[in-house]
Amino acid sequence: MLISLTTDFGEQDGYVGVMKGVMAGIAPGATFVDLTHVLPPQDIRSAAYVLWTALPYFPPESVHLVVVDPGVGTSRRPIAARTACGTLVGPDNGVFSYLWTIAPPTAIVELANPRYRRTDVCATFHGRDIFSPAAAYLARGVPLEEFGPPVTDPVTLSLPALEVEGDVLRGEVLYVDHFGNVITSIGRLLWEGEQLHLRPAFGSAPAVTLSAARCAVFAAGRALGAIRRTYGEVAPGEALALVGSEGLLELAVSHGHGGKALGLEIGAPVLVQMYQRVNG
Repeated sequence: MLISLTTDFGEQDGYVGVMKGVMAGIAPGATFVDLTHVLPPQDIRSAAYVLWTALPYFPPESVHLVVVDPGVGTSRRPIAARTACGTLVGPDNGVFSYLWTIAPPTAIVELANPRYRRTDVCATFHGRDIFSPAAAYLARGVPLEEFGPPVTDPVTLSLPALEVEGDVLRGEVLYVDHFGNVITSIGRLLWEGEQLHLRPAFGSAPAVTLSAARCAVFAAGRALGAIRRTYGEVAPGEALALVGSEGLLELAVSHGHGGKALGLEIGAPVLVQMYQRVNG
């Protein structure tokens, strides 16, 4: 039984430990994996990005508990969903939207059955009282359908922008990681020699092939030059664009914090001008 946890609770308080205690009481022997607990508070889009990149690497029988929940205690529904990447447990606020583009839900239910939650539910800590018990019972093998009625209209986020207009790629900032690398929606990009094959990760933009050296990246009113392979291709303190581990275009500062230096936040536009488009 493997249960992953993703929250914005931070590392100072006991909230995550309490949730693990609740789950351990229901599913003794469960293995807990902390995906992250230092997401920006209430940042649903950052959580959606992390889940999209991380959950495909887990065994498909895993249970994934997600508590990034600015609407806790309101009319937003607590849900669980079955997917090819495991069973998801969390708020119905769009946090699973990106993952569902690669692992669509085959069933979604509202966590409404009082049998599978704590007796006293606090309006401000559903992570402890609703989501943790549900995740533990699911890990124990309780069928998804036992938890409540089906949900046919889950909340979804707008997918990240990715457009191809002539010789221009237009995307947006998806996430800023611990190192300050600014990850964009332009990708996925695959190297072949000095060319890059773009196979869109989001939306219906066409696939294209471009020359990495014969293009220029623009963001926050700055030109970052062509697309590089490594951070070491520029001097310390210099900004650059490169292809990150998920095949997405990233903006960075060598030995620095790209997000702060460039003044970029989630949703900021990013443009690639292709001076030599190979095909597409």
